[in-house]
Parts: sequence; C-alpha cells; structure tokens
Amino acid sequence: MSQQQRDTIDQVLRHSGLDLGGEVAEQRRRYREMMSAIPLPGDVRTEDAALGGVPVVVVTVDDVPATSTILYFHGGAYAIGAAALSVGLASGLARAAGARTVSVEYSLAPEAPHPAATDDAVAAYRGLLEDGVPAGAVVLAGESAGGGLALAAAVAIRAAGLPAPAAVYLVSPWVDLTLSGESIVTKAPVDPSVAPAGLGRRALDYGGGHDLGDGRLSPLFADLTGLPPLLLQVGGNEVLLDDSTRLAARAAAAGVQVTLQVTPGVPHVFVGFAGMLDEADRALAEAGRFLATHLAG
Repeated sequence: MSQQQRDTIDQVLRHSGLDLGGEVAEQRRRYREMMSAIPLPGDVRTEDAALGGVPVVVVTVDDVPATSTILYFHGGAYAIGAAALSVGLASGLARAAGARTVSVEYSLAPEAPHPAATDDAVAAYRGLLEDGVPAGAVVLAGESAGGGLALAAAVAIRAAGLPAPAAVYLVSPWVDLTLSGESIVTKAPVDPSVAPAGLGRRALDYGGGHDLGDGRLSPLFADLTGLPPLLLQVGGNEVLLDDSTRLAARAAAAGVQVTLQVTPGVPHVFVGFAGMLDEADRALAEAGRFLATHLAG
C-alpha cells in the first residue's frame, strides 16, 4: 500500500503546475490555490495576531493544551507561501506534540531579501519571550526554506544573547543556498517537485547580492556550537537530501545533539502528506514525541 501511496503523491506533485523558479506572482497564486483546496480538520482553530511587530497565525487544536509553543516557519523557497497556508502541517505538529503552533508571516523575497526573514523570525521569538513565554516552552520548526530559516534564527538568537529555545525541528531543510550538495544533481531525476534551476533563481532573489555561502543565509556553514537539540527529517528522493545529511554531520561535530531520519522513496516535505502516506504519519508521530519531550524539559 505504501508504494501505491508514494506513486500517487509523486504523480500529483509532477502535475501540480507549481514551479519554484517561475514568475513569483503567478507561483504564489498557484500555491495559494493548491493549499487552500485542502480542507482542515474540524477541530483546528486559527487566529491572526502579531509578535514583535511581525504578523503570525496562531494555530490550536481543540482539547490540546496550549501551554507550549511551536514557532513555525513555512516553506516556499523564501519567495512563496504564507503562514495561513501552512496550517495543515502546523496543526498536525500541534496535535502530535500537544502544543499550539504559531506560524510566522516572515518577509518574502524578492521584495524583502536577506536579512529581512531572519530579522522577522528573531523578532517573533523575542515577542514570545516578552509576552512571558519561557524559552524552555518554545521550539522552532520549519519546512524547506522555513527549515533553513528556523536554523538561521536559532543561530541569530544565540548571537543576540537571548535564551535558547528547547529544540529545533527541521523538515527537508534548505540550508545551503550555494547548492553544493551532490544530491542536487544525483536526485534531480527522482525529485518530483523541486528543480535545481528553480532553487538557484530563488537563492539569488533571497540573497539580494550577499554571499550565498555566508552562514547567515546558508546556516549549513554557520557555527552551530551551542545550539539546542535538532531533529532532521528528509526524504530519500530529494535534491536537498545532502543538505540534511551534511547538516547532521556538522552539528554532531559541533557537539549538538542531533537526530537524522531519512525516509527512502519519499519526496520533499513528505511529512506534509500525513493522512495520505504511511511514512508521513510515522514521521509526524516521531516529531511530536521529540517536541513534546523537549518541551517537557
């Protein structure tokens, strides 16, 4: 059954019409239509708010306590996507971890290149602390570019002298905007949704003329010393596979507690297909246990 599920999702992604490297306004429209067509569970509630002057969407699930917070960053190659469109996966994490999720509406490129997104991420985290939420009751999480942003935010939070979040959870993170991983080439034939050329265009948009190898843009190359525990989940059919494998190795070398979970035969951000893909259900449950454990101290 799992193979049939994987084949179905592969075909859906290949025929979605979404092109990360395409004209930004059109791709934003297509992504919004695609994600808006997916119904949310009836027990999921959303509320628009702001943290540190940054717009956010607060996601809660009925009968799930909201005493802890998952600060979440959506994907979209730093150019498309929105906090409201991430509620499906954000609510799944809230349910699995027994927490609320706050999805951040960070600034997008090319209108707002680096460091706008990282500045927004840190401002939202600082806003949580100023609202009286203990750092130990917060975890950072993100998918794809949002995973890279979550890691970059963790590094910037440390640099700012703020108390560290309890943990960081990254799904298929994009942490190397130079696209130097071997999987960028070797996995291109089997990746149904992410094309290297598209990533390259969006990297230039987000970089805004900065060095793409700078650890503030590509946190794979940042000093990872002292970061909180990391969980990385990535699919075996991703051009970004090596971003996760190299990040795990660098984090371990820096003394960071890190867990890398590679699921063979599944696509980019496969966890977002929970309810449709057995592997995604298992990964989401494992992520929930990881987050709940660290939020509980």
